[in-house]
Amino acid sequence: MRRESTIKSKKEKSSAAAAPKTKKLSRTHKPEDMTVEQWQVELRRQFGREQNFLMENIGDHPVFSDFAITNPATRKTYRVVIRGDRIGLNYCSCPDFSVNTLGTCKHIEFTLAMLEKDEQAVQMLRAGYVPPFSEIRLQYGARRRVLFLSGKESPRELAQLADRYFDHEGFLHDDAFIRFDAFLEEARRFDPELRCYDDALALVAEKRDAEHRRAVVHQRYLTNGGEERMNTLLKVALYPYQREGALFAAQAGRALIADDMGLGKTIQAIAAAEIMAREFGVEKALIVCPTSLKYQWKYEIEKFCDRSALVIEGLLPARRKLYQAEAFFKIINYEMLSRDLEIIMALSPDLIILDEAQRIKNWKTRTAQCAKQIQSDYAIVLTGTPLENRLEELHSIVEFVDRYKLGPLFRFLANHQITDQQTGRAVGYQNLKSIGETLAPILLRRTKKEVLQQLPERMDKNFFVPMTQKQREYHDENRDIVARIVAKWRRYKFLSEADQRRLMVALQYMRMACDNTYLIDQETCHGPKLDELLTLLQEIFEQTEAKVVIFSQWQRMNDLVAQMLNKNSIPFVYLHGGVPGAKRKDLISAFRDDSAIRAFLSTDAGGTGLNLQAASTIINMDLPWNPAVLEQRIGRVHRIGQHRPVQVVNFVSEGTIEHGMLDVLTFKKSVLAGVLDGGEDTVFMGGTRLNKFMESVEVVSQSIPETACQPPELPEPPSSALSSTSAGEEKAAEKDKQQRAAKPRADLEPLLEAGAAFLKELGTLATKSREQGKSPLASFFDTDEKTGKPCLKIPMPDPKVVEGVISALGPLFNMFSGNR
Repeated sequence: MRRESTIKSKKEKSSAAAAPKTKKLSRTHKPEDMTVEQWQVELRRQFGREQNFLMENIGDHPVFSDFAITNPATRKTYRVVIRGDRIGLNYCSCPDFSVNTLGTCKHIEFTLAMLEKDEQAVQMLRAGYVPPFSEIRLQYGARRRVLFLSGKESPRELAQLADRYFDHEGFLHDDAFIRFDAFLEEARRFDPELRCYDDALALVAEKRDAEHRRAVVHQRYLTNGGEERMNTLLKVALYPYQREGALFAAQAGRALIADDMGLGKTIQAIAAAEIMAREFGVEKALIVCPTSLKYQWKYEIEKFCDRSALVIEGLLPARRKLYQAEAFFKIINYEMLSRDLEIIMALSPDLIILDEAQRIKNWKTRTAQCAKQIQSDYAIVLTGTPLENRLEELHSIVEFVDRYKLGPLFRFLANHQITDQQTGRAVGYQNLKSIGETLAPILLRRTKKEVLQQLPERMDKNFFVPMTQKQREYHDENRDIVARIVAKWRRYKFLSEADQRRLMVALQYMRMACDNTYLIDQETCHGPKLDELLTLLQEIFEQTEAKVVIFSQWQRMNDLVAQMLNKNSIPFVYLHGGVPGAKRKDLISAFRDDSAIRAFLSTDAGGTGLNLQAASTIINMDLPWNPAVLEQRIGRVHRIGQHRPVQVVNFVSEGTIEHGMLDVLTFKKSVLAGVLDGGEDTVFMGGTRLNKFMESVEVVSQSIPETACQPPELPEPPSSALSSTSAGEEKAAEKDKQQRAAKPRADLEPLLEAGAAFLKELGTLATKSREQGKSPLASFFDTDEKTGKPCLKIPMPDPKVVEGVISALGPLFNMFSGNR
């Protein structure tokens, strides 16, 4: 039987039109009279009954059967099993059903809607279904449980046997998972028709494997002889906490290691993979990491163990061959997940290692969705910042490790997110410690303070630098834009997308101006940070072996730094987003091994994962918005293998937006600490995210003091021109600037200002006429020399005023002429 929901009779259409319409539920705002679960069930019911899915009965009963439900748009088909019209009786093979804990999904609701068109089917659904055979299936809910259901024709001996393994509700005892095979074998002797579904068997296998891993790890590595095995696991000795991390990951099977940056998450993952290979039969491991880290992974694998490692790169034909080549570790970058998904799934890795896993923190991105489609028995996720801004990020990363651990996102947020009653938007988070307790079996996090007393001291210092006149002009011009938008926000508590875009562009221009005017106009070069940097470097390089790492968010700023280093004969290497992955390892090796190279210049492309312990000083030419990004930069130097005190220098333009950014992001740090580091259990934002952001912008912009501009200016850049390639935010800012220049002015302030100046000039002339005893208008009339006719003569004001009037009116004239 095959039905298409798009086909309706005239009678059905007319009756549907006559029926009263049910109010459509919002997908973002929960009705006050519903629980979260009721709301989510109704959303799926509402959505499912609107779909044009294809339905095919693939069972042997018209109602209580198995159905294949196909989405014509995605061409994906899922199996739906119907047992009744009550929540929890039915089953669907789709991902949402397995994790939403609701007992239904859009495919089930669509199928029920189709069946309910038949009155006889409705009566059968209400009565429910008790099959003649007994079955063992998985019940999905807050926790997954194996359920035994006795059939109509089930022998009494089977029921007696089940009583020894299942409780009075029919759920398998926790201590019976290990003995489940014995039950199944004996039960089928009593009832050959007994059915045991795959998802139930999968959960049993999962529980038994976990118990097996715990037993093996304890027996082989935590009892007599275990220490010796750990000492010979890799070519180098592990710190005690690194041993703990490797054993934790191996025992968990799928784990998240969220140690502070610099504590050696890479070597812990390699050690865990070695244990899995020796004890659990792992033969193929896939490492997914940022492009800049692929060759570093290969280098460290070869340094620490005897397993083969292969970097996957090149065009598709070359990549296909590399995927098929023999190697224990295959290393790819995140961008390959979507391009090579079918090949990777066919590869069927036993173990997946995700490095810098914050790349999948947004579950909506294609990268995150592709990563979660790859099946593997084992997984190790590495990130020092599993939570940067929102709890949704942590949920997305944990979902890759264990899709059931935190439950569905809607319930997770309902339990931990504090919302504004009027807008429904998040204003804070609560019960944060319980998240850490829930994740304890799969998440391990240690801070440097906790586990590595021998790590050298870190010293942070802010160098306040004055602004030049030209920098101040750019900075204050954009500060005025920010002030106007903030005033509009304060009045209406709303910003249009255009205003939000203008705000972000203006803030970016303010930050760029703090570095150098070249970042904005690509013509001038005003900004004392370069001089201050040179002075600092000359002082640091008095120590013959000293090396530094210099970071800037803007590639144009790094281009200026590179030019300055070349001019002063300071050897350096330069890493940015345009450097191919294969060449990045050479830059890192050169910086580490060549004593002549004193500086490592990098954008935030080098802010994650790289080991740069050859340096002992980090210089930040500018501060990023996100404190996690700043810690990522510092963690490149302040990490395992560093044997000297580490100095962190932040250049901050005095009396600017940078000055106000020093402590504006404490909320983000508080959320991270609350979840992972035992901090405050409840953190309030003090408003919606936009409101909080706008309040921060307002505080920062209003607290900027007036500061005198400081000469001298730096020389102009050479005509050969520096690299025009910039960071993504620079491109966005430049594009927005061009668009705004091409469009008619959104506001008339320039016209009004120019007009006011013009009228002032006329007023001055009128005053002079009165003083001379003439009519105020007499000086405006004259006679044309050619025609002899009277004409109105208007003396022109200052040329700059005229230029302003023409500039303001020009776009309006163009707009009107274009409409003709």
